[in-house]
Amino acid sequence: MNIDFSKSTDGLIPAIIQDARTNVLLMQGYMNEEALNKTREQGKVVFYSRSKKRLWMKGETSANYLYVDAILTDCDNDCLLIKARSTGPVCHNGTDTCFNETNASTDFLDELERIIADRRDNPSPESYVSNLFQKGIDKIIQKVGEEAVELLIEAKNDDVDLFKNEAADLLFHYLVCLQAKGLVLEDIRQVLKGRNHR
Repeated sequence: MNIDFSKSTDGLIPAIIQDARTNVLLMQGYMNEEALNKTREQGKVVFYSRSKKRLWMKGETSANYLYVDAILTDCDNDCLLIKARSTGPVCHNGTDTCFNETNASTDFLDELERIIADRRDNPSPESYVSNLFQKGIDKIIQKVGEEAVELLIEAKNDDVDLFKNEAADLLFHYLVCLQAKGLVLEDIRQVLKGRNHR
């Protein structure tokens, strides 16, 4: 990556921030060479504030940091696209994005993972998922095992609807198990991507 900061008289280039998981555009700021270097070193987005005339890390007051997954440059080397994971609302107005959009994936599995995480972090006595987390990892892996066996049984039968339902049950409990281990499906996707190059 060879960024040409000299194209701008003030040495600043636009940096567009995109959510690494949902692909929603979160915000746009400016970086000079020092801000880009700090972003690379720290793994969190650092901008140059034109109003404060200094570097500022996104989240330094709100604690809603932007953790960098990838930094891309455009074809002219004078604009950055940073794929990052946010820890909360990005806009200073309290909205998910500076464009007043909801930062949500169109992928239902991403939404399901968020629901599972919410049931874990904000337990409700009426929630099946909250109860699973309360019972601990042994109960969670027991459910994964039970659903796996039920899927295998249905795989040998001819009822496709029952097979699909058992597959859904297994996938659901697998997602719960991932959350119990502090992981999400994207972590497993990355493992599979790494294997694909072998």
